[in-house]
Amino acid sequence: MINALAGGGTLLTFPLLLALGLPAVSANVTNQISVMPGFFGAAVAQFKDLKGQERRLAMALPACAVGGLVGGILLIQTGERLFNELVPYLLLMAALLLAVQDSVRGWLFRRSQAGHINLTEAWVVLPVGIASIYAGYFGAGASVIILAVTGLVLEETMTRLNAIKQVIGLVSGITAAIFFIFAGEINWPVAFVMMAGSLVGGLLGGRVAGVVNPTVLRWIVVIIGLVMAVFYFLK
Repeated sequence: MINALAGGGTLLTFPLLLALGLPAVSANVTNQISVMPGFFGAAVAQFKDLKGQERRLAMALPACAVGGLVGGILLIQTGERLFNELVPYLLLMAALLLAVQDSVRGWLFRRSQAGHINLTEAWVVLPVGIASIYAGYFGAGASVIILAVTGLVLEETMTRLNAIKQVIGLVSGITAAIFFIFAGEINWPVAFVMMAGSLVGGLLGGRVAGVVNPTVLRWIVVIIGLVMAVFYFLK
């Protein structure tokens, strides 16, 4: 529900999985798999905003698929001990990305209004590929990075940029997920419960969108993320 309203829900679920005793790599992998229904639902909901963007997607999707796979491979190769040491840094980075989300959106809107786009659309391949590596490796806050890098290159409205972001997140996540399945790091009982929660929460989020202030909710999640980062730094 938080993902649907404000973003950043994985900043809560990842530490929760760690608290339940899942190893860090398994918790991260399971967490990433579990949000896939939400990405799928968002991509379907914005399907109409993808019309006319087929050429961009044809260039971007292979890059994000490769990036997601590379991120997944890097995660497994990192190993449990090193990834445990990286957890507080990753939580801190994700919290900061969520904190600047509104600023990024505002900057992209002003930039598109002013028409300050000088790059050809082919340049979308490189930044999308790099952003997808992060998405495959950790995922939390990746949507902010993807939105920012696509907005740097593509001259589009925020709505249509957001639609591209949903598809890129979905494809990079699916690619990484397929690799994780073969790597055997997914805790399936937990993943299935979280997938159901993700689906129901997304539907509920749409219904209470007019009641809950997304900015307040986002900052609550940011503060929780920062507190968890400090906790794991101390630990």
